[in-house]
Amino acid sequence: MRILIAALTATVAFGSAALASDKCTVPTNDWQPREALKTKLEGEGWKVRSIKTEDGCYEAYAIDGKGKKVEAYFNPKTFEAVNAKSSD
Repeated sequence: MRILIAALTATVAFGSAALASDKCTVPTNDWQPREALKTKLEGEGWKVRSIKTEDGCYEAYAIDGKGKKVEAYFNPKTFEAVNAKSSD
């Protein structure tokens, strides 16, 4: 179990941008507004600090509902989480 957790942590830490760019290939005409993502995340208890565009994805910097700092990537059309890093 520890090996699995370590492997997942390494993947998230070192491959976040690469994984995000592989998932976010949506034409900009199909993107939803950033404000809609912010509203969705705040509805889930997040405190959103900023949302920017990175490698074709939305990248949100926030405090999640558990109080952890999060850097998360989202598909700009579906708002599906593509990848995330969190810290205490």
